[in-house]
Amino acid sequence: MTDKVTDTPMANGSGIATVVKSAGSQFFLSALPEWAPFPAVLRGKVRLDRSKATNPVAIGDRVRFTAGAEGESAVITEVLERSNYLIRRSTNLSKQSHVIAANIDRALLVVTLCFPEIKLPFLDRQLVSCEAYGVKAVIVLNKLDMYREFAGEQIEDFLRIYRGAGYEVVECSAVTGEGIGRLREICSSGVSLLSGESGVGKSSIVKAMDPSLNPRTGLISEAHLQGKHTTSLYEIYPLSGGGFIADTPGLRGFGLVNLEKEEISKYFPEMLRVADECRFVPCTHTHEPGCAVKRALDEGLISPERYSSYLGMLEEDRKFR
Repeated sequence: MTDKVTDTPMANGSGIATVVKSAGSQFFLSALPEWAPFPAVLRGKVRLDRSKATNPVAIGDRVRFTAGAEGESAVITEVLERSNYLIRRSTNLSKQSHVIAANIDRALLVVTLCFPEIKLPFLDRQLVSCEAYGVKAVIVLNKLDMYREFAGEQIEDFLRIYRGAGYEVVECSAVTGEGIGRLREICSSGVSLLSGESGVGKSSIVKAMDPSLNPRTGLISEAHLQGKHTTSLYEIYPLSGGGFIADTPGLRGFGLVNLEKEEISKYFPEMLRVADECRFVPCTHTHEPGCAVKRALDEGLISPERYSSYLGMLEEDRKFR
């Protein structure tokens, strides 16, 4: 697909638009739902104002801009208040964070049981972040064509864990088309973020949903069964069936940001349903007598896998303090 790029963003030389592409210090803006991207750069003062994040401007941000001189990029002068966003701790900078996307209507968290092998704690950290920052999460279980025949029991266990927690799980194959119709329906309005580890097939899903789009796709490293990075920028695409999809680079780490250990359990829906019945408040759900979460765990109402992820997050919180 070739983007239509406009040289003059607004007749009066200024306005408000949405960031639809981010590649380092270069951006493209469009006044969504209109699709007419134009280039922009970031004014230095905005960088200083949001210095705690490695990226002061993210895709999905609504920004105020002024037009440059003829042939020059527009200048982003202000980032407007966000309705929500998805954020993670930067991989190598534990004190800093990276905003993946802002002002999104939902996040499609793409996983595979194999090729690459799933890491449930990674998925659970993404889910907790979605709950904490007000982003509706849908889980997409992709590449079923590759392992349904030999991993049927694993698939059922996965569905039990996450549907039991209250999440929609879309069983999907970008190759056979299974689940693609449901994803088109989910994404037919607003902006939907695709997020997940490298190699889970996000770009292939985008192309299956709309063949007119051509995001880069890649292969799995045979030596490590790990995904190779194929998407080097953050980009929003218009879908022919309506709505917009935000494709992002594959993630290799996802650290929680600005969450106190006492509140982490509130972002596990299955724990939140029973936590009011705990004898003590606050309750860490680890050692206290009369803990309703521990009782629900013993009764099989909370999966041991999710509870294990919760304990890992408590330990991670202590590590980064």
